[in-house]
Amino acid sequence: MIFAGISPVVRAQDGASIVGVVTSAETGEPLPGAHVFVGFTMVGTVTDAGGRYELLRVPTGSHKLWASIIGFETTSQEVAVADTAGLVFDFVLPTSVIEIGEVIVEAKRDRRWRKRLETFERMFIGETPHAGQTRLLNPEVLDFDATWLGSFTASAAGPLQIENRALGYRLQYFLKEFEREGGTIRYDGDPLFEELAPTSPEEDALWEDNRRVAFEGSLRHLLLTLWRRRTREEGFELHRIPSVDDINRSDRRFPVDPDELLVPAGVPNQRLLAFSGLIEITYLPENEEPEYLLWQSGSPHRPLRPQRSWIRLTDGPTEIDENGEIIDPYGVTVYGYFAYERMANEVPKEYRPGGK
Repeated sequence: MIFAGISPVVRAQDGASIVGVVTSAETGEPLPGAHVFVGFTMVGTVTDAGGRYELLRVPTGSHKLWASIIGFETTSQEVAVADTAGLVFDFVLPTSVIEIGEVIVEAKRDRRWRKRLETFERMFIGETPHAGQTRLLNPEVLDFDATWLGSFTASAAGPLQIENRALGYRLQYFLKEFEREGGTIRYDGDPLFEELAPTSPEEDALWEDNRRVAFEGSLRHLLLTLWRRRTREEGFELHRIPSVDDINRSDRRFPVDPDELLVPAGVPNQRLLAFSGLIEITYLPENEEPEYLLWQSGSPHRPLRPQRSWIRLTDGPTEIDENGEIIDPYGVTVYGYFAYERMANEVPKEYRPGGK
C-alpha cells in the first residue's frame, strides 16, 4: 500500500462526507453501478444512475479512495481527513485493456498456475489458524510469474473476493502489486470490508472475540498506543537492536522510551516514526500460537512465549496518522509476529475492541 503526493484535506469529527461523480474517460458518460470505497475500512457505496456517490462517516486520518467497475481501470486517490466539512471528488475511469474472460480460461487449464496460487495464498492470506477459515472466492482473476532465483509476482484482473469465516468479514481486495524477492514480500492494495451475517449468537460472539485478539498486539495497535502515549499501559515492551543479526543477542538489546519514537511531521493529524536500527516489540498479554513456531522454524518444540516482533525503517523516518496507518507501508519492514499475521488476521482500520 503506497501513498504519495499532495492530499486534499477534509475536516471531520464524527466522520466526514465525500461525494462525487464517476464517469468514463472515453465517452464522458456517467458510470452507474461503480464501487467507491475508502481502503481498509467498511465505508463504501455504489454509484446511482447518474454516476453519483456519497460516502458518510469517513474516519479521520489518511486514506486511499477507490473507484472500480468491470470494463474500466480501477483508480485510487489519496485523501486526508482532519476536522468537519465535506469533500467533492470525481473519478474519470479509463477503459480497461484486460480481458478477464481469457484469464479465467487460461487459469483453469494451467497446473503450474494452480501451484503458484497455493504459494500466493500462503504468502498473502497467511498460515495462521484464521487462514484455514479464509477463502479466496475468485482465484481465476489472478496471474503469476516466478523464476528459479526466488522472484515471484502476482497481478489481478479484478478485485479479489475473500471470505473470512474466522473474523466474520467479506473483503474486496484491490491488488495493485504483489512481489516476493528472496525472503522479502511486499504488496500494494486496499480492501473494502463488509460484515458477514452470523448464523447464531454464539458465532457472533466468537467473531467479536477473534477480532479483538487479531487487533490486540498488532502493528496497528502498537502505532495507536504510540500516538496516544499508552504503549506500556496496553502491554507493549520496546527495545532497540542495532541490526537483524543481533535479534537473538540479549546483550545488544537496549530499552526504548516509546514517547521518543514519534516526532512532529508538519502535517495535520500525522507524525513521523523515527528511529535507527531495529525496534523489538514484545506484546506481553498474548503468547505465540503453536502454528507460529512451525511457520518460523518448522519446529513446535520450544516453549511458547509472549509475541515478539521487529520493525525497521526502510528509507528513513516515515509518516503515520492517528488511525495507526502507515502512509507509506513500504517504508517499514516487519519481522517476527507482525510478519506472521497476514490478511486472514486483518480487521478494518476503524475497528476498536468494544467499539472504543
